[in-house]
Amino acid sequence: MSDASSPSPSLRPAQAELVLELERVERLHAERRANPDLAGALERIALWQADRLRGTYADLAAQARYADAVDFFQSDLYGSVDFAQRDSDLARVVPVMMLMLPERVIATVAQAMELNALSHELDRALLARLPRQDGIFTVAEYCGAYRGMGNRPARERQIGLIGEIGAALDVYVKTPLIQTALLMMRGPARLAGLGVLHDFLERGFSAFRKMHGAADFLATIDSRERELMDALFAGETVPLPVGADRSDGAAPNSANTRTRSSSAARAKR
Repeated sequence: MSDASSPSPSLRPAQAELVLELERVERLHAERRANPDLAGALERIALWQADRLRGTYADLAAQARYADAVDFFQSDLYGSVDFAQRDSDLARVVPVMMLMLPERVIATVAQAMELNALSHELDRALLARLPRQDGIFTVAEYCGAYRGMGNRPARERQIGLIGEIGAALDVYVKTPLIQTALLMMRGPARLAGLGVLHDFLERGFSAFRKMHGAADFLATIDSRERELMDALFAGETVPLPVGADRSDGAAPNSANTRTRSSSAARAKR
């Protein structure tokens, strides 16, 4: 939840929450715009973590049923993509969205903004714990910084949001009224210069519609991410590829980044 001043009391709960989360992400964008060195360091961390995600879920991405959903979570909800234009679009179109989409859909969009903001806030806190502030690190340094920053509740919230957003999308794609409203928004959104935002919404709906049921997909994400979190807080260094441990901070090779699930396969720090 943002600590910004409260929005107008005339706003509906979901709209008010979305306004708060948009203010939160705008502060993050402003911080990055004002500090190119910080922006570069955070981008390196995001690239590294995005590649970790690609490796962890390479088996799901290889299945046609799940491929688009994996890509949506990695690229649209968390990833190295610059979300500034999308978030700017969203801030402009909130009043129109409230007229065309049910409040529960607006609430899910607010959760997506919260997930994006929380992920970047956690990256910022992790960067502060790394030995170097340019976003270059080894796997051991990453794991140490992850533990050192603590804040397990925020990590649990991050994982929980993925499940909540995914479960909501899984319901919405089965609701013809919502799909119709989204289609009706396509033309006006593009005419108003809001194509980036509408593409984001359509990618999410399309990815979940293709799965024909997201329960197994979401359960797999929840299980693997919680297992990884537990291992890191327990003091383990999760085995990532040799490429991830390079001193130049380059992202690991996604072909080799599958996180092993067995705790016996992990090495103690």
